[in-house]
Amino acid sequence: MLTKETKPHIQELSVKTTIISRYAFTAVSCIMLNRHSAAAEGVFQFLIPKNAYVSNFTMIIGGRVYPSEVRPKEKKVKQGKGGEAKPKNKETGEQSEPEVEVFRMGASIPGRNRAMFMLTYEELLQRRLGRYEHVTSLRPLQLVSRLSVDVTIVDHSTITHLEVLPLRNGKSNTAVASGASAAKTPAKPALPVSTVIKQNKTFCRITFSPNIVQQAKITTSGMLGEFVVHYDVERELGIGDIQVLNGHFVHYFAPKDLPVVPKNVVFVIDTSASMLGTKIRQTKDALFTILRDLRPGDRFNFVSFSNRIKVWQPNRLVPVTPLNVRDAKKFIYMLQPTGGTDINGGIQTGSSLLSGYLNADPDANHNTVSLIIFLTDGRPTVGELQSPSILSNARAAVKEQFCVFTIGMGNDVDYRLLERMALENCGMMRRIHEDSDASTMLKGFYDEIGTPLLSDIRVNYTEDSVQYVTQHLFTNYFNGSEIVIAGKLTNQSADSLHVQVTASNSDKSIVLETDVALRQREVETERHVKEAAAGVGSGVTGAGTTGSVADDFVERVWGFLSLKEGLRSRLKSQTSREREGYTQQATNLSLTYHFLTPLTSLVVEKPQVLADGTMAEDTPTPTPVTTETNKKAASANELSDETEGEEDTAQSLHLKKDQPGRQSSTVTKTTGKVVKRPAQKSVTISKTSADGDPHFVVEFPLSKLTVCFNINGEPGHILRMVSDHKHSGVTVNGKLIGAPAPAGSHKQQRTYFSTITIVVNRPKRSYIEVTPKKVILDGRDRLVLPCDTTVSVESGGLAVTIVGKSNVTVTIGGTIRFVILVHQYKNPAPYQRNHLGFYISNSKGLSHDCHGLLGQFLYEEVGLAELPGNATATGDNSTSSRSPILKVKGRSVPVVQKTRRIYSGRQSVDCWFARNNAAKLIDGQYEDYVVSHLFDTGDWPHGSNGA
Repeated sequence: MLTKETKPHIQELSVKTTIISRYAFTAVSCIMLNRHSAAAEGVFQFLIPKNAYVSNFTMIIGGRVYPSEVRPKEKKVKQGKGGEAKPKNKETGEQSEPEVEVFRMGASIPGRNRAMFMLTYEELLQRRLGRYEHVTSLRPLQLVSRLSVDVTIVDHSTITHLEVLPLRNGKSNTAVASGASAAKTPAKPALPVSTVIKQNKTFCRITFSPNIVQQAKITTSGMLGEFVVHYDVERELGIGDIQVLNGHFVHYFAPKDLPVVPKNVVFVIDTSASMLGTKIRQTKDALFTILRDLRPGDRFNFVSFSNRIKVWQPNRLVPVTPLNVRDAKKFIYMLQPTGGTDINGGIQTGSSLLSGYLNADPDANHNTVSLIIFLTDGRPTVGELQSPSILSNARAAVKEQFCVFTIGMGNDVDYRLLERMALENCGMMRRIHEDSDASTMLKGFYDEIGTPLLSDIRVNYTEDSVQYVTQHLFTNYFNGSEIVIAGKLTNQSADSLHVQVTASNSDKSIVLETDVALRQREVETERHVKEAAAGVGSGVTGAGTTGSVADDFVERVWGFLSLKEGLRSRLKSQTSREREGYTQQATNLSLTYHFLTPLTSLVVEKPQVLADGTMAEDTPTPTPVTTETNKKAASANELSDETEGEEDTAQSLHLKKDQPGRQSSTVTKTTGKVVKRPAQKSVTISKTSADGDPHFVVEFPLSKLTVCFNINGEPGHILRMVSDHKHSGVTVNGKLIGAPAPAGSHKQQRTYFSTITIVVNRPKRSYIEVTPKKVILDGRDRLVLPCDTTVSVESGGLAVTIVGKSNVTVTIGGTIRFVILVHQYKNPAPYQRNHLGFYISNSKGLSHDCHGLLGQFLYEEVGLAELPGNATATGDNSTSSRSPILKVKGRSVPVVQKTRRIYSGRQSVDCWFARNNAAKLIDGQYEDYVVSHLFDTGDWPHGSNGA
């Protein structure tokens, strides 16, 4: 009772989800009140779907902000800190909740004070059995004063089906995994109490806000269960739905009304002693149901394995006839669990059976789909015991002739082995929790893969128009599912994109192709994204660090899919070198999009609270957030021998305006000092800059010359502007965004800087990220500040001053100063984009070995010479018959005189212009300055300035 009374009370729990074209952003906010004078431990706990990634986490306690930071995981084993909870099953990482991650964070709340916990996560909803399912888990473990769930769905296509299920209870999310709950659900189930639905053709908003009395009628324990929304959208005939935004595209392909492709299926069933009782009974029930669903054109067989292997019909697959189905039921009924588990023998026997049938008469099996469904509840105990050998043997037996789908039952399964076996053989894995309804889940999984409509699907796009396309070759397409592909556009000014889909179905090969009008699609995508933003107001935050939900959802779909693909490739990689490559790729994506993945950790600082219940003045200590999860294994990613003891913590959410953290009078060493005061409008900056399209200007004070050049980059490219990582520890990178050129322009497209990052390595690694809408300062603390306010921040040797809607000044160590101009448009023309300009104000702290597109010139001298030649087009100065030549580092660069407007057009500067992407002016070529991600601090590949 004492514990119950002193436990902080949850005043408010708010969960807001916005689903834009199947991509879901969820922001969770929890406010706890400590009513007592003594400090109390507040524990924030929330269940997250296994396919989602945490993208932000922040606490506000006692008026102070405790943000968190995403970091790459160290390769070496770390020693676990006292009190950390670690996964129980080190070898495989599986936990008692197979389909969710339990995000958990505890912190001391001072007496008579509040704490706010803010968490965001993102996921791409998968279509199963003809619908999407979104699940919000509500288990606050107490009655909540103000509880609300808000789900907003906005889609490009018409919403054809919408259903809110009754609250779903139970220990595990079994129905989440299988999608099989529909069979148990009445046609029109009663809505959860207080649920309100507002809907039109492409927009839907669902709110669930039960008061305390309504909650208590459901349960007094606070274990309300899961709030589940099912929906589907209208399918476009042909190649499907393509959406375009900011240089990225996403392609949804889910054809309908196709004939079913006949299948050849071998069921390989574990009958070892551990299957005795409920497991074998539920497995038999599911197999009896599946037998009734086999179609006349299908062929099938059964293999059972323990320490003995039994085949129902040796050396053949049999057609579906009443007699064969009856005999198969007898075989299933007579299965008796006994002995050990020979996984290798089971998969080898099933594979040779199916392979032998396919090879006996290849023509007879044309336009069929072949697969093995393999079920086990344990680890190998007899026969081959080593996972690498089992996997190698399976690959050799399958020979890419068919797919292997694996199912793990219970808690004693080597899920990593099953997942790799499925991934390496074009299948999928499902896990079934010990206490769940295995019969329903097995049937549900079979329903997903039991109706193949297409095989050998290949999706191609106009050559040279796209790059970094996610998986676009698929072995099978099953009824009720969806194929999703994303990529980057290499030429945003192109009018159209040619899309071709080739595949085989039951009786022929099919080809679907069309030209997609890119600009029209982008306008449509922008429109429905704005509808989503309007529908939720500013309630949805935490879209990461690359812009708001409305600005970058297509890019985040691409990042999400690319990351999942990288982690899958990492899991099934055959060599350490291959694995390392995928690890680096996936780590970079995790950092760029601020996702908590098996390759990153997020560390949060926690307050120190004294015995009398007040806040300590000393430095808060970085503490890992406990994530009791099997997400690491489930996402096909973790090697436990590398990661035991590593911190899995979560990252910062956006700071809202006027939060109490801004008004704190007592500032600890690790909390950023934020002082709202008008900053001076006049900012002294040099001419050395990259602004506009982008136009580069370099001032050479010693030579009394100004030089300028253009960089015609590609949208999505990230340019290294300043590189001094080894010496001062400072790196500046800028990301390009594309826009169509104005009418009558000689250019095909324009590019602007959409994001600029300044990475600082001393005294500790930190960074500042600037977009036209916000500034993220991640020093000793982490703050997110809007660009439309005027504010100054100091933290750990970094100082940031924002003049609202005008500029951002960044000072590093008092000696290096950069100014970033913010260009925003109220009513932008089609060719205008909100963008940034970068100016070097003070470079004294940068070393003489500094490099980058601008940095390489900071300590150089140049000279101007004239060579005999024809008159040059230099305006009024073209009276000479000599061609001006710039001498830079011993190189001769032809130049012409031009005028550039800088400082948002407020000043003009005469400069000598170098053509052709600054050829000969810069060291190396343009491509040498394109880096992999915004936080890349790699050195200039060709040495120092002396090149």
